[in-house]
Amino acid sequence: MAEEAHNNHHLQDLPKVLVLGPPTCFPTLQPLYSRKFHFLNPNPSGLSLQHFLRLHHHHPSSIPAVLCSASDSVTADVLRLLPSLRLVLTTSAGTDHIDLRECRRRGIQVAGAGGLFSEDVADVAVALLVDVMRKISAADRYLRTQNHSNTPWDMFTFGSKLSGKRVGIVGLGSIGMEVAKRLEPFGCIILYNSKHKKATVSYPFYSSVVDLATTCDALVVCCALNEQTRHIINKEVILALGKGGFIVNVGRGGLIDEKELVKCLVEGEIGGAGLDVFENEPHVPEELLKMNNVVLSPHCAAFTVESTMNLCELVGGNLEAFFSNKPLITPVE
Repeated sequence: MAEEAHNNHHLQDLPKVLVLGPPTCFPTLQPLYSRKFHFLNPNPSGLSLQHFLRLHHHHPSSIPAVLCSASDSVTADVLRLLPSLRLVLTTSAGTDHIDLRECRRRGIQVAGAGGLFSEDVADVAVALLVDVMRKISAADRYLRTQNHSNTPWDMFTFGSKLSGKRVGIVGLGSIGMEVAKRLEPFGCIILYNSKHKKATVSYPFYSSVVDLATTCDALVVCCALNEQTRHIINKEVILALGKGGFIVNVGRGGLIDEKELVKCLVEGEIGGAGLDVFENEPHVPEELLKMNNVVLSPHCAAFTVESTMNLCELVGGNLEAFFSNKPLITPVE
C-alpha cells in the first residue's frame, strides 16, 4: 500500500503528456520513458477526453504536451480543451491532422517525425510499383487459387517492364528524393512536380501535374496533404497518365480523388495502382479489393522494427528537449 502511494506520488511529480490514439509505437515507448513522463492515455477507458480527465482528477490546465499519431485529429476543439498546452508531438511525418493555424495563433510548438521514415516509405513505394507493374501479388494469388486445377501457367497475363520507364514523382521532398535514388538503378527516367523547382537536382521539373502525367508511364505520389494538394491527382491527371499508366500513393489518401481513381480502374482507363493510403481510412473501397491490377497495403509503409525503435528515441528526445526548455529535435515550421 505504501509502495503504491509512493508510486502515485512520484507520477504526480512527473510532467504530464496526454496520449491520443495511442500511436503504434506507444507500447514500446511507455516503459522506456515512464520514469520521466506521466503518460495519460484515455484509450483503454473508452471514455471521452473530458470525462477521462475529470474522472482521474487531471485538470486540463495541468497538461502542457500532447502525443498523437496521424490517425488522431488535433482540432481547434481539442486544443481549446487544454488551455496550458505548449506542445503537440506527432509520430507522423505529415501534419494534416493537426490544426497548425490554431497552434501558431496560441504559440503551441509542433514536432513530428521529420525525415525518420523517408527511407522505409521509399522502399515500399518502389516495392508497390514493382509489384503492380510486374503483377507479383496477382501471380501469387493465381498460383494459390488456380494451381490445384492444373491451369496452364501460360494463361497468366504478362506484366509491364519497370526498367527504362519514365516515372513522375509528385512531391520531391525527403521521401521523393529517396524514391528517385532507388529508381535510378532500374534505369528509370525521373521527372517531378513539387511546390517549387529544386535548384539542387537535374531531374526535369513540371509545374503542372497533368503535363507530368502526360509525359510519364507511372506516378509516385508522396507529397504532403494540405489545402493546395488535396485531390492533386484528379480525373484529368489519371486520364492523362492513360491506360498503360500506373499510380503509387504513399503520401495521404486525400491526395487522390479516390472515387475517380476507382471509376477509372473499373473502366480500364489506367493500368493499375499501388496504394498504402486511402481517403477514408480504415475504409477501403470494395471495388479495389477485387482488382488484380491493384496492390493494397494498410498504411504501414513507415513501420519497420528499426523505425519503431528510432521513433521512440525521437519522441523521447523531443519530450526531454521540450521539458528542459531546449530546441525541439524535429520542429514543424
